[in-house]
Amino acid sequence: MTLRFLLLGGLLALPAGAAEPAPRPGLAVVIAIDQFRSDYLTRFRPYFGQGGFKRLLEGGAEYQNCHYRHAVTITAPGHATILSGVHANVHGITANEWLDRDSWMMMNSVEDRAAPLVGVDAGKAGPALLAEKSGRSPRNFHATTVGDQLKLRHGANSKVFAASNKDRSAILLGGALADGAYWDENGRFVTSRYYRPALPAWIEAFNAERRADAKFGATWDRLRDAAIYDAVQGPDDAPGETADFGFTRTLPKKVTGGADKITPKFYTAFDNSPFSAVFLGEFVERAIREEKLGHHAATDLLCVSFSQIDVMGHSYGPDSHEMMDSVLRLDRVIASLLDCLDREVGLANCLIVLTADHGGAPMPERVQALNPGIPAGRVNNADVDAAARKALDSAFGGLAAGELWFTRDNAGFHLRPTALAAKNVRAEDAARVLKESVLALPYIAAAFTRAEILAAPPEGESLAAMMRRSYFPPRDRDVVYVTKPYFFVKPASGTSHGSPYAYDTNVPQLWYGAGIAPGIHRERVGVDDIAPTLASLLGVPEPPQAQGRRLY
Repeated sequence: MTLRFLLLGGLLALPAGAAEPAPRPGLAVVIAIDQFRSDYLTRFRPYFGQGGFKRLLEGGAEYQNCHYRHAVTITAPGHATILSGVHANVHGITANEWLDRDSWMMMNSVEDRAAPLVGVDAGKAGPALLAEKSGRSPRNFHATTVGDQLKLRHGANSKVFAASNKDRSAILLGGALADGAYWDENGRFVTSRYYRPALPAWIEAFNAERRADAKFGATWDRLRDAAIYDAVQGPDDAPGETADFGFTRTLPKKVTGGADKITPKFYTAFDNSPFSAVFLGEFVERAIREEKLGHHAATDLLCVSFSQIDVMGHSYGPDSHEMMDSVLRLDRVIASLLDCLDREVGLANCLIVLTADHGGAPMPERVQALNPGIPAGRVNNADVDAAARKALDSAFGGLAAGELWFTRDNAGFHLRPTALAAKNVRAEDAARVLKESVLALPYIAAAFTRAEILAAPPEGESLAAMMRRSYFPPRDRDVVYVTKPYFFVKPASGTSHGSPYAYDTNVPQLWYGAGIAPGIHRERVGVDDIAPTLASLLGVPEPPQAQGRRLY
């Protein structure tokens, strides 16, 4: 709780006699969709209803050329950037998890052992949910968000509420001073002691309804005729798609987790079905009413992140029937959410921005089916590691049994100090050898040592600059690398993301509501422009480290 009190200690009163500010919206709503490519709005638009994405597209401002300006396009860094306006080189969230060099163990981006979970159903929680490492908070996040600025300016007169299917998405959107951040664990919405000691009564009541459990055995089938999906996406049973979670590779799918009763595998299957997006939408609509969002003395902020599209990409890819149907169903969820906002707050009294944390690559099987001449493929980290070990052994001699040259951390390596000391090798020399071994692989586009990244300026659009914006020295690696387009680490099935290429960086940016003139904008903008723009529209100072520009 210390961070919350320190930030609130900076609250300043407005000077006596200050001019009254212009009227501000009662509620700002930030909607993030995990792994939602910008082209989905075009590809699936003919099949949307009128009340969801089309309402935002036709009545709001659409920035079609919006990109992340950092290279490591994954969930936690993306969510950390949306409302802070800065990148990992400032906010410190370099990945979903990273290696802690003190313990040499992986650390979750929102891990905090001093903040255990609140609201977990002990009868359904496995050891992972009850373990010490399951504690969650924004402790690792070193930036101020728009929500923090609202709380610093207005205190209890402004409420900041965040919800997602994923813990990191809710926490990193909400920021350090959020009144609440909630996420789904095994069909229940939970939080941590960082925010409060117990769940509010209305969330306990919502959880008691067991809405997720009610979907056990439900069938997920297409909303529209299969021929439409064939025409837009290609065949349902496509190479590279997964058969997991008790599902078949094709629609329809029965949501059971592969068992005849509810088990932990059911909740995984539920998370991989569109019913999880409906579940989150229902929770958020309840929150709007119960938390009286939009009805406080100053502007409230609601942050919502839908995660199900991401798991669709990881399982079936962007060109699947499952992806198209999930987007069409999410369109209905958003339509219901907008209708709720209209009833409870009035859309004229709302300001809405919709974006995504990253895009997603086409599956290599799809790329090569369309054009066999385009290099594409799946990378096995074991092959990269083997080439690296061989090069280091060759350059400096083999290590004693049990000793390691490096520990892998996502697309990069931490050199082990004990190995360097044993061989009397400087880290810089070992890093150069390691870099060259990676560059020799046919699917690697670029590699950088720590020294090279730190020497790169964080300005500009070069690959080195994008990597620098993704790099936080106290947590980061000695060597990092980037695969070539259409290559990624996911050996079995589905797609992934995390690259600096347009299919991963290009995401929607839609603005709708109070103060927004409808129109299409084609100039290139950044996701980091959202925070300073939103702060300006809400009449609060932009986050102090924000690097983006104001669009309005």
